[in-house]
Amino acid sequence: MSPRDPADLRGTVGLHEFVVMANEEVAEDTYRLEISSGVSQGLEAGQFINIAVPGDATHILRIPLSFSRTDPADARVELFFAVVGEGTRRLSAMPAGAVSTAVGPCGKGWRLPDDPAVRCLLVAGGIGLPPIFAAAGMLTRAGVRFDVIAGAQTEAKLVFPLIHDLERLVADGCRVVVSTDDGSRGFKGFTTMAMEQLVSERAYGCVYTCGPEIMMRGVAAIAAREQIACQASLERMMGCGFGACGACNVPLVSGGCASCCMDGPVFDARAVAW
Repeated sequence: MSPRDPADLRGTVGLHEFVVMANEEVAEDTYRLEISSGVSQGLEAGQFINIAVPGDATHILRIPLSFSRTDPADARVELFFAVVGEGTRRLSAMPAGAVSTAVGPCGKGWRLPDDPAVRCLLVAGGIGLPPIFAAAGMLTRAGVRFDVIAGAQTEAKLVFPLIHDLERLVADGCRVVVSTDDGSRGFKGFTTMAMEQLVSERAYGCVYTCGPEIMMRGVAAIAAREQIACQASLERMMGCGFGACGACNVPLVSGGCASCCMDGPVFDARAVAW
C-alpha cells in the first residue's frame, strides 16, 4: 500500500492511505507522528483526521487527532498524541514504513480574528498544544501578532519541540509563557493563572484555547469577563466522525447540542454550555 498522488485528492474529504514517516516519544507518554498521505491536501488549521490503527480487529473506532502542521507540497502531516489507552498504545508502536488509512479533513477549524490588527492570546494545556501551534501558523501567515501560554502538569509532559518552534515563530515583542502546575518549569501554576497575569498587562482581541475541558472552561470565563472573543477546540469521543452516532454532542447555551466532529471541534466559547 502506498499513498495516492496528492494531486488526485486535493480538498477531498474521504478515506486516504498513509505511510508512517516518523514516530517518536517527545515527552512523557507523548509522541510525534509524521505521516505521508493525500489527506494533507486541503487541511485547515484546527481540523482533525481520523486514523485507523491496525493490530486489533475488535478495535473498530478510529482515533481522532489534530495536526500541528502540514506540508501539502510534500504530502506530510505532523501530529502529536498522548498514550491514554490501548489504541494510542498500538499507535505509538507503529514504525516508520507502517501503513494504514485516515479519514479527513474533518470538522471545522480556527477562524481568523475579525480585526487582523488585534493581538491574540493562545492558551494550550498538555496535548492541546498541537492545534494551538496550527493556529499560530495561521495567524503568522495572516500577519496577526500573538502571545502564547503553553502549560502542562510537569516539565516532563511539556511538548518542547513545539514550544521551541513557537519561540522562533512569535514576532518581536510577543511572548511564549511556559507554565507547569508543580513549578518544575517556567511559571508555577495553572494556565488560567498565567492568563490572568497577561490580560492584566496587555489588551487582546481574541483568545484561542485547547486543552483539558476544565482549563478551557476557565479560559472561556476569563475571556468573557474581559469581553474578549474566544475560540475553543473541544475534545469528545468521536465514534464515527460524521455526526451520525451522537457520541460527541456538545451542549449549547441556546439549548440542544451540536456535533463536535461536524460543527467543531472549534467552537465559539460563548456558545458552549460549559
